[in-house]
Amino acid sequence: MNSLRRSLLFCYPRPTIKIQCSSFHSTVSVMLPKVVATRRLLPDSQARLERLKNIELVQWQGEHTMPREQLLESVKGADALICMLSDKIDKQVFDAAGPQLKLVTTLSVGHDHIDLKTAREKKIKIGYTPDVLTDATADLAALLTLAAARNMKQGIDAVQNGGWQDWRAAWLCGYQFTNKTLGVVGLGRIGQAVAKRLGAFGINRLIYSGRTKKEGVDGELVPLDQLLKEADFIVVCCSLTSDTKEMFDYDAFKKMKKNAIFVNISRGGVVKQADLAQALKEKLIAGAGLDVTTPEPLPLDDPLQSLDNCVVLPHIGSATWDTRSTMSDMMVDNVLAVLENKTIPYELK
Repeated sequence: MNSLRRSLLFCYPRPTIKIQCSSFHSTVSVMLPKVVATRRLLPDSQARLERLKNIELVQWQGEHTMPREQLLESVKGADALICMLSDKIDKQVFDAAGPQLKLVTTLSVGHDHIDLKTAREKKIKIGYTPDVLTDATADLAALLTLAAARNMKQGIDAVQNGGWQDWRAAWLCGYQFTNKTLGVVGLGRIGQAVAKRLGAFGINRLIYSGRTKKEGVDGELVPLDQLLKEADFIVVCCSLTSDTKEMFDYDAFKKMKKNAIFVNISRGGVVKQADLAQALKEKLIAGAGLDVTTPEPLPLDDPLQSLDNCVVLPHIGSATWDTRSTMSDMMVDNVLAVLENKTIPYELK
């Protein structure tokens, strides 16, 4: 490992403890559990992690994603691995870790970056952070919908680059929410929270698509094709599965209204991204707001980057101090549980 890599890798090793065996008048050295973290956690949770006794902690200190080769080296002999969405935890990582690996816990609700099939085969528990980022993500979905509907990207650019010169009646006109139809694809906790927020802006009809009807929701379950045709604002909150992968393609965008605003806060993979760019260029829809893309980060030369009717954020749905602190604590709780042979409190079943 070169000197730069060494400086970015924090090791707090307590490699062995010595146990005196009085019966045989000998000392036995016992290897301590090894915990690997691919990134630092938020301050309070990080302090908790560092205070854990009788473990070997190996943690990447770099500002960006832990390099793949460093991950494969560091994970050797690990009992628990704390990872992020940007880490690909596949069979190669599981094999490199070895048979003693008991837990992989991710600072996210999404888990498509983890090879669940291999984890099940190796009987490795998977931890995640359910039910804590609903409000933060729903807030951002509302922000993206507003930003895309009201030409926020063009407006900011005009202020910063001299385009704001005089008043024109039709300049930067967008779309308001009063008496409009909101379509939510995947009306789970986050989808319902999004609907509640946008309802405050005057939305008077909620339609949604999904596997089941939601009881107690003032909305109508409709087929996806109907939602695409009737909604003025479409917000995607569904999981990425084999059924939802690239479900939003050119044909889907052609079914939408010309003034439709499309927002994706789920996973980039639910959208056929080249088709979205084409639909926006051809004005098949009015605009889009994305917190997720494929790949992430989005390359600077990606067609979406040059479109003034597409607002792209760097996957920050859960990025509030409140939410990320809670998520970080959940990671430490999972690690503590597995080291003490207790039930994982936040386990993906």
